[in-house]
Amino acid sequence: MSAAQTTLTLNTGTAIPSVGFGTYLISNDDAEGAIRSAIAAGYRHIDTASGYRNEETVGAGIRHGLQSEGLSRADLFVTAKLWPGNPAWGDAPKTGAQAVKECDASLSRLGLDYVDLYLIHAPYGGDMRLDQWRALLDLQASGKARAVGVSNFNESHLDEIAEAGLPMPDANQIELHPWSQKPGLMAYMAKHDITPIAYSSLVPLSTWRTEPCQDSAKTDEMKADGTAFKGMAEKYGVSEAQLLLRWGVQNGYAVLPKSLNPDRMRQNLDLFSFSIDDADMAQMATMDRGDGVAWASGDPSK
Repeated sequence: MSAAQTTLTLNTGTAIPSVGFGTYLISNDDAEGAIRSAIAAGYRHIDTASGYRNEETVGAGIRHGLQSEGLSRADLFVTAKLWPGNPAWGDAPKTGAQAVKECDASLSRLGLDYVDLYLIHAPYGGDMRLDQWRALLDLQASGKARAVGVSNFNESHLDEIAEAGLPMPDANQIELHPWSQKPGLMAYMAKHDITPIAYSSLVPLSTWRTEPCQDSAKTDEMKADGTAFKGMAEKYGVSEAQLLLRWGVQNGYAVLPKSLNPDRMRQNLDLFSFSIDDADMAQMATMDRGDGVAWASGDPSK
């Protein structure tokens, strides 16, 4: 079964492929070629954001990739994200009207009439959070986004939406891997039918390094766990990356691997020729180390 045939349901009209191609930290020099290669390899889900500053080249890769493979726009699932502002960085939170304009700007840069999923990138909107969420609901109603959601939101941020009597997000994109399993948040999301989309799935790799804009590196405890995944991967005859991505898919998450190597792209997409047995899944469930190494799900502006 290919990743394109394996989907999660976001809402009655929108299904998201379980394996997407992430574009964070892919330069404008590389983005167009990377997206074309990913589509050629079989990816049907592309994840980007205005904050990545590569939407124009990602959009060019989408157009040329679809054309090269004889595909239509409807064959590809595209996620974009609203940068909400962050007062801690001297960046005023966007109003609802500004959020709509930001989506229009992203669509223009991507060269698309709509995105399949539009997310609030982080809960940094403070008093504007609910206005931003209402704007996303309006974008969905207008057809500019088939589904809408959030990223890096925790239970209190999601409760704010629920308490306002507004529809809940279709998805929440968060750091998820065996060292950051977020059981409380996952239970909350399951209760409210919020689909998990995992980023930074490959943090436990021994080769993973802290990237710019990430707040902290691996702890010594995390580093000491590194060899466990190598042994498991050898047991299944797969790479460590495949094992970690399979863990996410097997738990019911969409995952977003990234590589500029076409062979590795194909390998990261091949997650359905094996499954992790119950004993290893149980062992991995004991390896949670808390919030993770990338974004905190808190909001310093409250």
